[in-house]
Amino acid sequence: MDSHSFLNLSILALLLIVFVPYQAFASSRGHFLPQDGDDSGGAPSLGMCSAAVNVHGYKCQEFEVTTDDGYILSVQRIPEGRAGGGGPNRPPVLLQHGVLVDGMTWLLNPPEQSLAMILADNGFDVWISNIRGTRFSRGHVSLDPANPEYWNWTWDDLVSHDLPSVIELVFRQTRQKLHYVGHSMGTLIALASFSEGKQIDKVKSAVLLSPIAYLSHMTTALGVVTSRAFVGEITTIFGLAEFNPKGEPVANFLKTLCTTIGIDCYDLLSAFTGRNCCLNSSTVELFLKNEPQSTATKNLVHMSQTVRDGVLSKYDYGNANFNLEHYGETRPPVYDLSKIPRDLPLFLSYGGQDALSDVKDVSSLLDSLKLHDVDKLHVQYIKDFAHADFIMGVTAKDIVYNQIVAFFRNLH
Repeated sequence: MDSHSFLNLSILALLLIVFVPYQAFASSRGHFLPQDGDDSGGAPSLGMCSAAVNVHGYKCQEFEVTTDDGYILSVQRIPEGRAGGGGPNRPPVLLQHGVLVDGMTWLLNPPEQSLAMILADNGFDVWISNIRGTRFSRGHVSLDPANPEYWNWTWDDLVSHDLPSVIELVFRQTRQKLHYVGHSMGTLIALASFSEGKQIDKVKSAVLLSPIAYLSHMTTALGVVTSRAFVGEITTIFGLAEFNPKGEPVANFLKTLCTTIGIDCYDLLSAFTGRNCCLNSSTVELFLKNEPQSTATKNLVHMSQTVRDGVLSKYDYGNANFNLEHYGETRPPVYDLSKIPRDLPLFLSYGGQDALSDVKDVSSLLDSLKLHDVDKLHVQYIKDFAHADFIMGVTAKDIVYNQIVAFFRNLH
């Protein structure tokens, strides 16, 4: 096996929690979202609107959109604030979660601490995306999730198919350009898309929380001590195209990994993300009792390639001939972030304690944006924040979310 083939097994474990380090539950009152599906991730009968939005007194609408490659995605809309006041001119905002969880990640905290609810209460038309393979988005026009072919995709496909489909739905419904908010992998697919000049005609601005583009300097305990293992063979290890965190093979893998490297995996959140400063202890307890969503094993391999190669590129098939067949060149094409339109308003917020979206890697991202129009690039550095603080932090409203609302309002 050549050295180029060695990927980061830590990233496998890392990706289980880090890119979106908790699974959603229904409300701040401690009710879990009913899980009457099986361990394969079947969608619960109670939809996200009923489980996590209506219970707080907000209106909520459920949508489905079919991608051009046949995946049926679930999208939720909170059209107005709890006090009402909906109307056709409310600016639309799309919230995009990361890998291994779903749109419920935006609805974990009480309404006064939840970005989705705060935006709705401040006059925005809020849309929540759920990518393919998560519990509410497991439909397909012809494939069943039990079919390995259903899982033959990576985040390249989210860039090419899921993101355009959801953005087009919002644009078609509102007839307005939308504001985009992504966390972790939600930032990755947006940056990749914008670098190719895609969706720019329908996007008014983008907020990138814990931006992930480069991952060469991550400092998580698990990442450091297991960086020599080979994640590309993970399909052989598990024999599955679907990477199901609720399944026994993955659970056993994590247990073995933690035992082997001597990491205290009780505190998985800190082990993977760095020490978050501002999480509610009851929320962390609920996180420890819940498991993430499924994703494609191939997607995790692609994520790991980003760590290995230090560049943001399309999926590497590991063979010059295969790459030539797919791309017309022997190496996968690179997403050139310097090609992101310089006049696209961007708001980046990152934390000094984030072991995934490391300060050095964010600096590399900012270097790619060095020619961006000065008045269009807003950067916020929060010394005490780690990866999960941007979504679950009890102080995120005052420190981050109010800044996001102000950023959006200044564009109107």
